Amino acid sequence: MLHGLTMLAPALVAGISFASTRYAIAEDIKLPATLTFTAYDTGTAGFNIAVGVGKMMKDKYGTDVRVLPAGNDVARLAPLRAKRAASSAMGSGTYFAQEGVFEFGSKEWGPQPLQIMLSSVDCNCGSLGVAADSGVKDLKDLKGKRVGFVVGSPALNQNSLAVLAFAGLTQKDVKVVEFASYGAMWKGLINNDTDAAFGTTITGPAKEAETSPRGLVWPPLPAKDKEGWARMQKVGSFFFPQTATCGAGITPDKPIELGNYPYPIFVAYASQPADQVYAMTKAMIVNYDAYKDSAPGAGGLAADRQTKNWVVPVHPGAVKALKEAGQWSDAQDAHNNKLIKRQEVLGAAWTEYGKSNPPADDKAFLDGWMKARAAALAKADMPNGFED
Repeated sequence: MLHGLTMLAPALVAGISFASTRYAIAEDIKLPATLTFTAYDTGTAGFNIAVGVGKMMKDKYGTDVRVLPAGNDVARLAPLRAKRAASSAMGSGTYFAQEGVFEFGSKEWGPQPLQIMLSSVDCNCGSLGVAADSGVKDLKDLKGKRVGFVVGSPALNQNSLAVLAFAGLTQKDVKVVEFASYGAMWKGLINNDTDAAFGTTITGPAKEAETSPRGLVWPPLPAKDKEGWARMQKVGSFFFPQTATCGAGITPDKPIELGNYPYPIFVAYASQPADQVYAMTKAMIVNYDAYKDSAPGAGGLAADRQTKNWVVPVHPGAVKALKEAGQWSDAQDAHNNKLIKRQEVLGAAWTEYGKSNPPADDKAFLDGWMKARAAALAKADMPNGFED
């Protein structure tokens, strides 16, 4: 846990105030003169895509967009919660933050009502990249090998465990090597400090690893292996089968069956004003052609390529923009409302737990919260998702 972040206000963000900010106006879209996004480390897919979106906003609206790199989920969300950023380009950590689990089950965090603006699903996938010189061909070959974990990044670590589960492996079957950041983990693979690292196939560090002396392979996750996928989705319910046709060592002529989930996911807090989120989302939708080729994976942000009925709700401001683009339905609205209700249940459970004089010890605190969380969800007849 990055305890240095506890100085940030623990209360959920109350919205970003643009009241005194100069606006740039174009096409009836109002954006502030400056915006701050957070993303993974420089060179990663999420960072590069955020920079591409930022350039579009500068070119079209005169808005200066600053993209802050951060090595883990906690560091990415801290500026957003503290109202120092307007959006964060997240991954599956969005789901873990919403659920208040892993690092987000600590006293400093709790369930975060994050909601989606737009997310990307493109030709890439997300899985464990493995050093070619390790001799690993199939995921089961990772038994006894070194797998990189990132401190303070439950998304990356749980994603790795989900991929291992596909082959019937658990954390006990591998040697976990911890790193301070996503970038450091991939450097560790190149430097022979670990054998495997989770990432998207188009991430810059994966391409660097592919051209390094160690080389890089992506052990497949065949869609026809139903039992493997059942094991994987029990650990990572947000994954779905997909064939990668782009990325490090992957081309349309050399595709690989892997898994995926939306990434990056541009998120905001539920309490951020709908008109602000609408403006950012609308700008990304109507100016899609201006940034779709700016970075690998950016093409997946198209309004008509949005993942429907996922595990995290879409922000009302983004819903308005998607409706105007003809990319919203009554069925999705019903699903979205259920997810928003789930966030309310989790938030109320966290508040009640805080009033119950919970233990001071970090582990005991988390254990108590997970029990309280499970009880609240059961009472609301909602799935837990983290029984194990």
